[in-house]
Amino acid sequence: MKTDRAIYLVLDMQNDLVHDDGPNGAGPLGEQVRERRIIGKTASAIANARKAGILVGFVRVGFSAGYPECPQGSQVFSAAPQHGIFQLGAWGTEIHPELEQREGDIQVVKHRVSPFYSTTLEAQLRANGVTRIYCSGVSTQAVVQATVRDAHDRDYEVILLEDLCAAHSAQEHGNSVQSIQRFCKTETSDTVVFSAR
Repeated sequence: MKTDRAIYLVLDMQNDLVHDDGPNGAGPLGEQVRERRIIGKTASAIANARKAGILVGFVRVGFSAGYPECPQGSQVFSAAPQHGIFQLGAWGTEIHPELEQREGDIQVVKHRVSPFYSTTLEAQLRANGVTRIYCSGVSTQAVVQATVRDAHDRDYEVILLEDLCAAHSAQEHGNSVQSIQRFCKTETSDTVVFSAR
């Protein structure tokens, strides 16, 4: 098994959150995704990561039929059943169609904000010898922050692609990035050099 490998984790780039026709498309998050050109630039970053020979992984939030994993008291997720979002097997939990997925990519379904909580992510990373994580996605104040902090505490090297992240406002995004800069290196899609190690 190869060790000291790298992965690019694409976080929550699913239709319910980032597609123009999704429930967030007309709202503040959708506006930020379009304004920051997140979809097209993420697609390019995925292609560049593959050229560099590093793994690519996709994280999405989703709940089974009937929402048995959905926390009723959560300010983030409790309204999901009412609005019919984050349903596994539905269009909304599919990764945006412009972001290429391939057989062999790491796939993670999560039921909370962090992709490390009660998922197979860490087992897959360890099995593949991953020690460095490049990451980006939406939203900055939720899954991005959680990924950076949890990966840091699990001794991964973390590189955040800041220009490929978005929140519900530019200010919220900026504040979120500032709050995690001690836990990761910050790059942009223009400056990052994907390296398999």
